[in-house]
Amino acid sequence: MVSVPLMAQVHQLILTHGVEAARAQALDKAERQAVDAAYEVMTDEKGRIGVAHAGFAMAALPHKRTSEVIWEKDGGTVKLLVESGLDADRHAVGIPYGSIARMILLYLQTQAVRTRSREVELGASMNAWLKAMDIPVGGKTYQAVREQSRRISRCRLTFFRRTDKAELVTNGAFVRDAILPLDSSHGQLPLWQERVRLDEGFYQSLIEHPLPLREAAVRQISSRSMAIDLYVWLAYRLHALNGPVPVTWQALRRQFGEGYRELRFFRRDVQPNLKLALAVYPEARVTVDEKDGLILYPSAPPVSEKKILRA
Repeated sequence: MVSVPLMAQVHQLILTHGVEAARAQALDKAERQAVDAAYEVMTDEKGRIGVAHAGFAMAALPHKRTSEVIWEKDGGTVKLLVESGLDADRHAVGIPYGSIARMILLYLQTQAVRTRSREVELGASMNAWLKAMDIPVGGKTYQAVREQSRRISRCRLTFFRRTDKAELVTNGAFVRDAILPLDSSHGQLPLWQERVRLDEGFYQSLIEHPLPLREAAVRQISSRSMAIDLYVWLAYRLHALNGPVPVTWQALRRQFGEGYRELRFFRRDVQPNLKLALAVYPEARVTVDEKDGLILYPSAPPVSEKKILRA
């Protein structure tokens, strides 16, 4: 088997010889980024926890802008439908997409679980968190943040969770109230409302199916939507395995590579993101075969049960 040697050894290399020695062995920019990301996670002392809905491990938002007004993502046991909301003129505002949408949603979910409340504080708290995650809310990203917030505020979603006996359906939205103040020509408005209420159905489903993540890890991959999805997926799957599980490149493309018609291009683009996701998840035991795909092995979760209980 031909594996990716750097990701199999990088954490031990950093522990044994230091980050500079690990960087010196990196073969390219992507591997250097992975080494730096691994080091930041391994030296994180705050241990702060983020939370995502477990359903997003199997069914996520699109990576890029789509013209579709209904986004469908089928992850086998979980299926997600996201419907674009409408503006006052009944025009579709679009499906949320990309890394910024994921980071906004991660903040909303994390705060709701931490406080055990549908009411989530925005304003300065949201700005501070995004900045801490290396996402500036001004300058070039201001419009992108506003656009994704607008889409999140108005879209509708349905989770289908399948079991051997039934299909459980959760209808709703992400939020009940708009995240942004109404546009106005009278001066500069604050970017966020002061508070927002999560949709009751989404909040209840989140409380029932939370997936804890490391905030330090999320920060290192905050600009890479595919790396975020891979990290969430690995965090969900690995600790629940009883033995090795092979995952082909074709299966990986079906889950993470919408828009890729040719497998070779997906495999080319997914591998740097996979390296990054594995770099920020030191406990992950995954072998990468250039020809066949991945083998997943039972691994400790990124957040231990003790930390979850203390959070």
